[in-house]
Amino acid sequence: MNVYFDNAATTPLDEKVFESMLPYLMNHFGNPSSSHKHGRQVRIAIEDARKTIADLLNASPNEIFFTSGGTEADNTAILSAIRGMGIKHAITTKLEHHAVLNTLKSLEKNGEISLNYVSHDRYGNLNLQHLESLLQKNEKTFVSIMHGNNEIGNINDIELIGEICKEYNAIFHSDTVQTMGHYRLDVKKLNVHFLVGSAHKFHGPKGVGFLYVKDSVQAKPLIQGGSQERHVRAGTENVAGIIGLARALEIAYANLDEHRHHIESVKQSCIERLQNGIPRIEFNANSALTNKSLYTILSVSIPATETDFLINLDFNGISASGGSACNSSNHGASHVLTALGANVKRQTIRFSFSKYNTLDEVDFLVENLVNMHKEVAAA
Repeated sequence: MNVYFDNAATTPLDEKVFESMLPYLMNHFGNPSSSHKHGRQVRIAIEDARKTIADLLNASPNEIFFTSGGTEADNTAILSAIRGMGIKHAITTKLEHHAVLNTLKSLEKNGEISLNYVSHDRYGNLNLQHLESLLQKNEKTFVSIMHGNNEIGNINDIELIGEICKEYNAIFHSDTVQTMGHYRLDVKKLNVHFLVGSAHKFHGPKGVGFLYVKDSVQAKPLIQGGSQERHVRAGTENVAGIIGLARALEIAYANLDEHRHHIESVKQSCIERLQNGIPRIEFNANSALTNKSLYTILSVSIPATETDFLINLDFNGISASGGSACNSSNHGASHVLTALGANVKRQTIRFSFSKYNTLDEVDFLVENLVNMHKEVAAA
């Protein structure tokens, strides 16, 4: 059996999404910037996709900008606000994705901003009183706090954070890459200026995403060139990707409750079976708490051993991650777990689930992991 439990890194493409993309890979090949029939056909499809996404988020189509994915969208949001609006102070957390952290650190290093971090406890729960105090001490501020953490699964109350930001006239950006397509996000209820989506996190294609920009904010281009995306994102559009993105989000929203119920049952079974099978197993941060974590992610902490469980799982046909796939090429410690003060001697494995995972796959995973642990204990 081959089992895939690394859906936070990327998800398999939904067949219905592929079917929606295929005509734009073969027949409808026109450049959407062209004024002839071939171009107009494609332009109409792009704008229909934009409207589909806007309707799902309760936004306006002119608030949706297509990008190459989450990283570009995060960078565009940050630079649009800080450089475009002349903001000199930013607040974030040490638990953010590197697309946010590294961008803000670069701006700080260049002397463009001062940067503060919201404090948190050892489980990764943010101190929102500290956020408020940081906002009180500074003039207009850019705040970037993610909705759901890609490594430990912690979920933040971005509606409440948005209310705090609104009170202090702060610009609020939230990286929603891990929650887009898995939670219903209504921008009319969120006091947020920027949201981010990446298609391959909800069974769409890789290499395409979008940025929501509140209509009261002027987005600035990260990539210079032509007039595509209303002068915000130059370059010929990834047409098939955009069509697939919209279709994937449409499918996700239509089946969200059903898929969530299924994935929650898979995750809960994994938690219970691991607890019963491996003594002293722990779960990082709020990962095992259903009301405080993403139902798609479980971060497991295994007692110290010389055996690399992740490699052995791979050898046995089980794909998982040591934390974030974005860090897999550099074998240093996770910046998120380091910020939490996690025990570096324990092994961390991130299992992340999708609508395609089954309870039988959980049985196969746990059976393998328990047997590995028993072999180590007996050695």
